[in-house]
Amino acid sequence: MSTLTQTDEAIVGRIEAAGERIQRVQKAASAVIFGQEQVIERTLVTILSGGHALLIGVPGLAKTLLVETLGKVLGLDAKRIQFTPDLMPSDIIGSEVLEDSSGSGRRSFRFVKGPIFAQLLMADEINRASPKTQSALLQAMQEHHVTVAGQRHDVPTPFHVLATQNPLEQEGTYPLPEAQLDRFLLQIDVDYPDREAERQMLIATTGIAEDRPRPAMNVAELMAAQRIVRRIPVGESIVDAILSLVRSARPDRPAAEDLARFVSWGPGPRASQALMLACRARALIDGRFSPSVDDVLALAPPVLRHRMAVSFAGRAEGVTVAQVIEQISVPFR
Repeated sequence: MSTLTQTDEAIVGRIEAAGERIQRVQKAASAVIFGQEQVIERTLVTILSGGHALLIGVPGLAKTLLVETLGKVLGLDAKRIQFTPDLMPSDIIGSEVLEDSSGSGRRSFRFVKGPIFAQLLMADEINRASPKTQSALLQAMQEHHVTVAGQRHDVPTPFHVLATQNPLEQEGTYPLPEAQLDRFLLQIDVDYPDREAERQMLIATTGIAEDRPRPAMNVAELMAAQRIVRRIPVGESIVDAILSLVRSARPDRPAAEDLARFVSWGPGPRASQALMLACRARALIDGRFSPSVDDVLALAPPVLRHRMAVSFAGRAEGVTVAQVIEQISVPFR
């Protein structure tokens, strides 16, 4: 019988400690956000994976409150941008201002940082801004820095964008370009709470005092948990399941011949990376030492649905992205 080495025992201990802290974070967030346990879990999966999340739902479902709550619970420096049609890229990134040097009479440009320089950036109603303004986030989301007038400016560490979005069928919205959608680790759909959760919310939020989120983790602990996520072992069977599932969502794969006419474009390698990290993070949240096929199946929809599109033929027959993902997931159930 094999025994754990001291190094293995240390890793197991760190996984257990990180899992306990994350559970405290979940509990603190759930005390403020009612009936959205899955949304909270998936948002934490995103942050633990070091990624960004797109929260989609109609107004009034506490998307903004969720982001504000997690910022306080995780002890992150959080800022908020309200995206509007007249918002400019410089309103997000910042701009250079011309100023006089004291005493010398010389003029020089000084960079004034915008709200993007935060550990947790809430991009509220991101699809209400024009594509030009939306693209101001692209470089920072992928490379963790922005370039202004040829000069590099690093964003803080850690850096996460949690963007909220109204459904595209609402007036005054702009669809996000595919390149930007791919930068989001997960697309998290926020649905209406059930009756009991809404009842609890109604009583808690219309009284004299409301529960306020309390810090349950600091930045150093969060970054340590993010490092642990990448050290969680993944079995070969899980790696193969991730590869097979993602690759079968592409219209040019033999495994998806029957779906080829329904899918116009499918997920790239970044989807496989996102699913691997997300499965590891979900295992950590549940206190497990390695991910399972259940993690792959649970996280496939939020990882894939914004990285693929249904063709015209598929739309004509009423096929949705969710149905395609469900069909390619059947062999793994």
